[in-house]
Amino acid sequence: MTAPQGPIIGIDLGTTNSLVAVADHRGPRLLQDSSGRSMLPSVVRYSPGDGLATVESVGHSAKSGAEDAPERTITSVKRLMGRSVADVACDVPFLPYRVVEGQSRTARIRLPGGAVVSPQEVSATILRSLRQTAELSLGTQVSRAVVTVPAYFDDAQRQATRDAARLAGLDAVRIVNEPTAAALAYGLGTLPPGSPPRTIAVYDFGGGTFDISILRITPAQTPDAPEPCFFQVLSTAGDTHLGGDDIDHALAAAMGAELVAEFGTSHPPPTPAAKARLLARAERAKIDLSSSEHTGFAVLLDGQTTWTRGAGLTRGELNSIIEPLVARTLVACARALSDSKVTTPLDAVVLVGGSTRIPLVRQRVAEFFGLEPYTSIDPDHAVALGAAIQAGIVSGVLSGSLLLDVIPLSLGIETAGGAVAKLILRNSTVPTRAREVFSTQTDGQTSIKLHVVQGEREMVADCRSLGVFHLSGIPPMPAGIPQLEVEFSIDTGGVLWVRAHERRSGKRAALQIIPNHGLTRDEVERMEQDSLINAREDMARHRIADLISNSTLDLKWIGERFAKFSERLEPEYRTRLGALLAELSGLVVRASEDWKSVDANAFHRTKETLDRESVRLQEIGIADSLRSS
Repeated sequence: MTAPQGPIIGIDLGTTNSLVAVADHRGPRLLQDSSGRSMLPSVVRYSPGDGLATVESVGHSAKSGAEDAPERTITSVKRLMGRSVADVACDVPFLPYRVVEGQSRTARIRLPGGAVVSPQEVSATILRSLRQTAELSLGTQVSRAVVTVPAYFDDAQRQATRDAARLAGLDAVRIVNEPTAAALAYGLGTLPPGSPPRTIAVYDFGGGTFDISILRITPAQTPDAPEPCFFQVLSTAGDTHLGGDDIDHALAAAMGAELVAEFGTSHPPPTPAAKARLLARAERAKIDLSSSEHTGFAVLLDGQTTWTRGAGLTRGELNSIIEPLVARTLVACARALSDSKVTTPLDAVVLVGGSTRIPLVRQRVAEFFGLEPYTSIDPDHAVALGAAIQAGIVSGVLSGSLLLDVIPLSLGIETAGGAVAKLILRNSTVPTRAREVFSTQTDGQTSIKLHVVQGEREMVADCRSLGVFHLSGIPPMPAGIPQLEVEFSIDTGGVLWVRAHERRSGKRAALQIIPNHGLTRDEVERMEQDSLINAREDMARHRIADLISNSTLDLKWIGERFAKFSERLEPEYRTRLGALLAELSGLVVRASEDWKSVDANAFHRTKETLDRESVRLQEIGIADSLRSS
């Protein structure tokens, strides 16, 4: 097989707008459509009532007609990618189209004619339009792309993005975090060889999501090094439900409340079209107030009634409405700084995303970090340009930087007693891999279940299940004898592979983890906070679970030999050993019924004492085996 030809493009698949760019010997540049526009609204409108999901228009034309056909005009679809209906429940009241539950509880969109489409299909339509723009501009076919995602996107959301690219006829050769791409666009990876490392923050406040990443950029030590710099993401935090859309929703809700107060029951509730117009007017007001102190505010409610806010809207009023949202971004910033373990002042702060145009946002970020943020690149363009640079590096057109991203939550497997064995820890740099050897708990076991989980807690019940698979066909062996090597590996695109190999039999199994839907912001924050709040209790419970598992095997092995050779033991030793077996067995029973009913230290001491005391019994058993052979 020959490698695919043609350029690799960089794509910023955004919540509100999307862009495509390319990098070559002239450097990175945005690609424009036939009308000379580089920014494509992330909007798709479907044809009315034909029972089929037929695309009517994409981008600018779809957005311009959104108010007239809100129920078949799909906006902000990035928020639905890889998520369940429950995850997006708080978005639904603001969406003029219907969100329904699809296969495996995933969020789907039902069109007025009855057709149902997935978020991936909608995103694929946007990506296909960007691909066509690139092919028209470059005069050649395009089949490969580097696509960016928020740093806080989990496995399900990243996989949904890959699926959308595939549906659009694109191979997503890399999935790159948006903050990392933005840092590349600012040229922060072109420091002179031998210069000291720099630590920067990338504050990415886009249309639908917020990310904060702390990166260390280390220049090469010599001019002839293979990589001029490498980027290491020290930590990342964010909010997958916080962006410009939420600012629009907050402003629309405030204006809507005033509207209802003024009209009372004398006017029917706003129609979907009126809601869409109110939301569009809120977005326009937000944009206007980023460059002026005052703007008018009027909304057409139906064909005859227009509601006008007499005094218009001021920047100060907007600030008071959105201040809680901006404060939420700073909470995430503080968490990222803490996780990064950086003890020296940052060297730079980069602003990315259209929401960073808002003066209040820039002011609060500067105050929080004590630095004037970088703003020289259009915040809407930085991510696409960075994606193009990375695409150029992957294709070999550019010499460039090595990107090292991190995973947001720990990954592990379920062990005996419902405990979690973490193989890859939160904020580990990717690509990465980890191995650990496990065994069985039951004699003659021919199949082993591997349950893969994600989270920070010590017990499976408190983590999120990612997938289950079985390694079958293992020859029956006594408990504890099989040697099951489990390997977790995460590739440069953030996709998790789990492989299992039973060393004695040679049996193997593998699974690419593609969960059905993603985590909500609240779930991610709860996992992180719960892991801290419950750390002491979780560790104790995990320790008890391990003690139960290991003691059960001890009781089996020692008990079998005790029953076989007890008559050869001195009475005093036999009595002492029997008492220890009974004591440990009692602890296992009590701990299995209620883990809090036993003291972990006393449990451990009893097990250790039995292990030491049984050495002579084991020697008798070994000698007997040697004589028999």
